[in-house]
Amino acid sequence: MEFPVASVIKDSYERFPRQMKVAARWLVDHPTEVALLSMREQARRAQVPPATLTRLAKRLGFDGFDKLKELFAASIRERPESFAGRAEELLARRAIDGDGVLIGNTIEALQGHLSRFAQPTAIAALAAAADLMVEARQIFCIGRRSSFPVAYLMHYVGSLLGSPTILIDEIGGAANDALRSVGPEDTVLAVTVSPYTRFTVQAAQFAVSRGAKLIALTDSDLSPIAKHSEIVIRVRTEMPSFIHTMAPAFVAVECLLELLAARRGSRALQALAAN
Repeated sequence: MEFPVASVIKDSYERFPRQMKVAARWLVDHPTEVALLSMREQARRAQVPPATLTRLAKRLGFDGFDKLKELFAASIRERPESFAGRAEELLARRAIDGDGVLIGNTIEALQGHLSRFAQPTAIAALAAAADLMVEARQIFCIGRRSSFPVAYLMHYVGSLLGSPTILIDEIGGAANDALRSVGPEDTVLAVTVSPYTRFTVQAAQFAVSRGAKLIALTDSDLSPIAKHSEIVIRVRTEMPSFIHTMAPAFVAVECLLELLAARRGSRALQALAAN
């Protein structure tokens, strides 16, 4: 489900000043929090001055931030019950001491992130991505740093299922050579989250320029690969601690692999037996 003014933000995003871009990403990536939290708390979490949120609201045609917030709140009230449950998870915090609270908060955050894959929009994106992959001549898998294991999982298990996966890595400096054959019959799965890796972004742009279909596994509809993609699979990465999590990205790939196996049917079984 598209949240209010999200399409307007996406269309205008590149013209926003730097801090307003940060605030705009907050609106697009955290619609629940926009509806529930105070402007001051949202500004703190987005790491922008409260005045930036006010200026953004006015730039979008609202009298002030409260009017924009009301629009998000109304949208949330119209969503399924499961969404209200996630809002409760957002506000709930355990009053316990010691290591248990750290672990509990981590698991709670992961549960909230993973529950999003059961929503209709996420299911539709995963299914559409699997449809592209099963018809592709080649499936290129790209990821760097913490995103590399996610891309590797897609390549490794996909190859076990008999899918024509190609991992784009930089061993021996041959990454660019592997991309020379990319074309209109191919699909590229690019994995990158903030801070985005330049190579992944450039490789994705190059593949699209050659006619390939891009699936972006990323943390925002405003990430630098999202605008070039046929399909965006959004994953949350923020955690209570100082690290970000790649667990949702792994789960997204595992869902893709399940869908891919189901679509390949007996071919997948034969490939597994051969392996």
